[in-house]
Amino acid sequence: MEERFLPIGIQDFEDLRTKNFIYVDKTAYIYKLAREGKPYFLSRPRRFGKSLLLSTMEAYFLGKKELFKGLALENLEKDWTVYPVIKISFGSGSYETKEKLLSIIDYIMSGYEEQYGIEKKSDNPAVRLSSLIIQLFEKTGRQVIILIDEYDKPILDALYTEFEELNRQELRNFYSPLKENDKYIRFIFITGITKVSHINIFSGLNQLNDISLVSDYSAICGISETELMQYFTPEIESLAKRHGMTVEETKEKLAYMYDGYHFTHDVEGVYNPFCLLKCFYEKDFGSYWFESGTPSFLVKTLQNQPFELTNLVNGRLANENQFKNYDPDSKNMLPVVYQSGYLTIKGFEKEDRLYTLDFPNHEIEQGFLEVLLKKFVTVPDDDIGLEITNLRVALRNRNIDKALSIIKAAIADLPTIVRKDQCENYYESVTHLMFRMTGYRVASELQSVAGRSDVVVMTKDAVYIFELKMDKERDFEEAAAEALAQIDANGYAERFAISGKTMHRVGLVFSSDGKGLVGWKVK
Repeated sequence: MEERFLPIGIQDFEDLRTKNFIYVDKTAYIYKLAREGKPYFLSRPRRFGKSLLLSTMEAYFLGKKELFKGLALENLEKDWTVYPVIKISFGSGSYETKEKLLSIIDYIMSGYEEQYGIEKKSDNPAVRLSSLIIQLFEKTGRQVIILIDEYDKPILDALYTEFEELNRQELRNFYSPLKENDKYIRFIFITGITKVSHINIFSGLNQLNDISLVSDYSAICGISETELMQYFTPEIESLAKRHGMTVEETKEKLAYMYDGYHFTHDVEGVYNPFCLLKCFYEKDFGSYWFESGTPSFLVKTLQNQPFELTNLVNGRLANENQFKNYDPDSKNMLPVVYQSGYLTIKGFEKEDRLYTLDFPNHEIEQGFLEVLLKKFVTVPDDDIGLEITNLRVALRNRNIDKALSIIKAAIADLPTIVRKDQCENYYESVTHLMFRMTGYRVASELQSVAGRSDVVVMTKDAVYIFELKMDKERDFEEAAAEALAQIDANGYAERFAISGKTMHRVGLVFSSDGKGLVGWKVK
């Protein structure tokens, strides 16, 4: 069999095609975009192929027809016109200060000025970009292509610092020529992880066509189930052989680990391409999305609004405006969590136009919960995995005292990011997170982090029904009795009676003074 090369981390289309890497053909999307419109915006999570998409667009508009041999565009495009292309990528480098941002912009502009023999007429980034666009049009007689990759990285790198707004102002100034020179521009395509109030950043570009939630482009990045079978059948068969599984079992495991992204409702799901390719390369079902570390802006968000995120772990109903646009001045963290890929669209209620957002797959769920947990517990990072394993074993063995002793130790002290008046929210959140991390099915009536709620954990042969109470100037016995009475009064156990599993009713009592888990009673 001919040797096959997996394009792990390959972001350059020409490099990919000339070295015979496997390419999942997305060129029909590019042809459709180029024919139908002009200014576009696309939001997708990291490691989803945005940079490769822009590199493919660049090759297309530069007229590199030979690179598209055997692809959809070869037959679709009849007139291979060569356009001047300005590709601006903020993917490399860090932008914690305004000076770093200006330095990268200067580097990018200098490269194009040198390439096309254009005189630098000003140090002002906007003036330089405007001059570059106009002179390229005059030199070539053709309108200019503008491709901007990871436009939001200079903002996300400076999130919650004094430079966040400064960087936003500099970008707003830099991008201002995109509207002023509209007649010289043939096509604009902008990508990023988040949609950060783009109207404010791309000054005047209020006609920017956001295709992030458009069904026709839902699979423009990522690998669909159809594409998986079309392009990677040999890899699936090899993976199945390596693990002693059938092809169908292997496909199910791949879907469980890496599939499940939906960027609108009622469309085929897509796989994270990086994780899928790494799995094929290493022939192992590992957690690859987190191997390069958690995005720093997510950690900053978590530290800034620690309890906004814990309310999302059971599926969240939201209208489109609640997760489509990220406003740094808002307390709504949902757009950050959704757009960074930790949540995806899992359902849609047409009458009220409400979306259900939830984890796309097992890999992301486990990674996200671990990120949360590391911020909220006193257990050292390297011991969290061990403690979760011990908790899982204790639940499996029906050792409730052991299980709750582990949780008690983990929340013995309030983390510095949690105020004492938030301790009730904190205890409810972390208790839920730790149970969820065990891998057992967890159901929660948690409607908001401010409300008391029961947590139900289901193992193979047991159901644990936990009711959480604060002592609040009453003794432990009274609070525990109230918790157990509430379980019975609300009929929580009745919902699971048909399962035939052993029922364990547990009342948990927490300290309202921030002193952790006071104790528990089991019925």
